[in-house]
Amino acid sequence: MSNIVAIVGRPNVGKSTFFNRLIQRREAIVDAVSGVTRDRHYGKSDWNGREFSLIDTGGYVKGSDDVFEAEIDKQVELAIDEADAIIFMVDVESGVTGMDEDVARLLRKVTKPVFLVVNKVDNGKRAEDAVEFYALGLGEYYTVASINGSGTGELLDALVETLPEKEEVIEEDLPRFAVVGRPNAGKSSFINALIGEDRYIVTDIAGTTRDSIDTKYNRFGFEFNLVDTAGIRRKSKVKEDLEFYSVMRSVRAIEHADVCLLVLDANRGFDGQVQNIFWLAERNRKGIVVLVNKWDLVEKDHKSVKEYERAIKKQMEPFTDVPVIFISALTKQRIFKAIETAVEVYKNRSKKIKTSQLNDVMLPIIEHYPPPAIKGKFVKIKYVMQLPTPQPQFAFFCNLPQYVKEPYKRYLENKLRENFGFNGVPISVYMRKK
Repeated sequence: MSNIVAIVGRPNVGKSTFFNRLIQRREAIVDAVSGVTRDRHYGKSDWNGREFSLIDTGGYVKGSDDVFEAEIDKQVELAIDEADAIIFMVDVESGVTGMDEDVARLLRKVTKPVFLVVNKVDNGKRAEDAVEFYALGLGEYYTVASINGSGTGELLDALVETLPEKEEVIEEDLPRFAVVGRPNAGKSSFINALIGEDRYIVTDIAGTTRDSIDTKYNRFGFEFNLVDTAGIRRKSKVKEDLEFYSVMRSVRAIEHADVCLLVLDANRGFDGQVQNIFWLAERNRKGIVVLVNKWDLVEKDHKSVKEYERAIKKQMEPFTDVPVIFISALTKQRIFKAIETAVEVYKNRSKKIKTSQLNDVMLPIIEHYPPPAIKGKFVKIKYVMQLPTPQPQFAFFCNLPQYVKEPYKRYLENKLRENFGFNGVPISVYMRKK
């Protein structure tokens, strides 16, 4: 399980720049994700071999500074509840402000590691000015300049030291299906409908993750763990509608799952918060099934399903090969279809294709429509194989990998999907020098 580090602080102190710097450092090497980067406030970073998930809380608050004042306490309380360590960022240019003092007041009570980080310190004079932040009563501080990265090394050394070692939990090797989505979309009702009067349950296991509930479930001769993020203990202090809340709650469940069942409310649609969770699952290369719940309450005509599905897929581009199922947890309409589909997606995610079969199918397709020539140079793809990774990744070996651009990789991905069926699963396509 990955540790979660939250960055808190008032607006305009440079949280996002700092966040981007930490994420990029890793993304550039390890995590070359093909396709879309969306507006994200969640990412993975690693330092000295310790990996952690980073959440920029500021990115979740829309609106002006005064709106922020009301929200910031909720944000900080949530970070205190959910994160393993907290980075509190302040800005040397504006010095200690009233809002900084409010945040510090909340953080002084915390037993988790808190790192006070003074940003925009890019010369000796500013380093002297930073001394006033001792007044916040949080002890030592770290000075950084997120714009050029100076000072981040020391901070990260100290940060990863304090992160709790992951408990190695010996688990049965059952597939894990996580039920995720924004609050009040019907996650609990969906799980209750499956489990309620159902005699298929084997056991209830208190969650191996520290805060989600696992139910071992057997259906269609297929056994798996159902991870219920809705069952996570609710803090009365945290307002339900906080966007940050449902994303934070989903992070751990998604990182630890094989397939994510993303439940959305038919009346609200595929809105920003649902999209955040969708891209979170996509970036973690998990299987995804979208469940449109409360379909029984929607006024429909004969075109509704098709049109609704088309609208959702438009928002998912370019990753549109995802099953969308219209359910009602209340009337139990199609809830078993949902599970059956999740099982298929799980099988797609672990599918291995023989190298000979891959080459027999893909090479003629490539020959028929080769990558476009660049500067008069022709790219020749000679060979393709699936990499031995937990989720589908393919390497295409060619003479000039650097000349193969995104659109052509996407074309190859679509052909792999057409011919081998990877519905619901993100695929990675890499070009390698032969």
